[in-house]
Amino acid sequence: MEGFNHSRISEFVLLGLTDSPDLQIFLFVVFTIFYLITMLGNCLILLTVISTPHLHSPMYFLLSNLSLIDMCLSSFATPKMIMDFLVQQKTISFEGCISQIFFLHLFTGTEIVLLISMSFDRYIAICKPLHYSTIMSQRVCVGLVVTSWTVGFLHTMSQLAFTLYLPFCGPKVIDSFFCDLPLVIQLACIDIYVLGIFMISTSGVIALISFLLLLTSYIIVLVTIKNHSSKGSSKALSTCTAHFIVVFMFFGPCIFIYVWPFTNFLVDKILSVFYTIFTPFLNPLIYTLRNQEVKTAMKNRLSNRYFGIRKTAPQSPVK
Repeated sequence: MEGFNHSRISEFVLLGLTDSPDLQIFLFVVFTIFYLITMLGNCLILLTVISTPHLHSPMYFLLSNLSLIDMCLSSFATPKMIMDFLVQQKTISFEGCISQIFFLHLFTGTEIVLLISMSFDRYIAICKPLHYSTIMSQRVCVGLVVTSWTVGFLHTMSQLAFTLYLPFCGPKVIDSFFCDLPLVIQLACIDIYVLGIFMISTSGVIALISFLLLLTSYIIVLVTIKNHSSKGSSKALSTCTAHFIVVFMFFGPCIFIYVWPFTNFLVDKILSVFYTIFTPFLNPLIYTLRNQEVKTAMKNRLSNRYFGIRKTAPQSPVK
């Protein structure tokens, strides 16, 4: 990889979230708990959807893929950040830094398209219910997921296409807990104005347009729901509200960070934590707490597993 960028820097220094030893221990405990709950919650949703026949529908198929992406998104940088709380010198190799950028934009790009697919699914289900089974066929659902990963891959490759060729010969300190593109390219030994415009157009504007598109679709859905007062409409409203909360939590930080990429605000660190750690953590909570079908399926799965273990447990003979 050195042949690509002719870099004299072999590693970068990460400043992390704080330099206070006491606060680092506290954050180590907190983020370890958050990470474990995130992985457990999303894995539980994934397994529940796969193992429950009546959840084999387009909406839950897309939801299970969202859980998979959230597990990936929370794992590209969080484990290293947790371990870095225990060391004084927080460094990352150039190759490791590029890998973090690659996976960050792969997973975020994929999640953007998947969230759009989920809003399309709700739009068809509520606005065109008679044609839902025809439009949202298994082939279409698989195609939407494949398209999501394809777009995510093309997006991240477009970001790395110019990053690999940048010369890094000066400062190597990154004021964050992971390698994010706006922070890394600021360390290049050339004028990055044009690169900044390219990054804004491919990340910030795309995120903004996608958010406005999703917002418009949910407004249409909510207006349709308002005109149909019924139990089914109430359930649809609950589902769409959960979807929009996820959309807002995910797109808000991305838009702020990538529309103004070269401003160093403390809030940037907080927002980075939000969409890489908190959003994947909250997604399973939002979907399970606001979705009765998922909650019931999870309870049944856990209770069956628990009582199944108790039934198969050997009983000691009565003397």
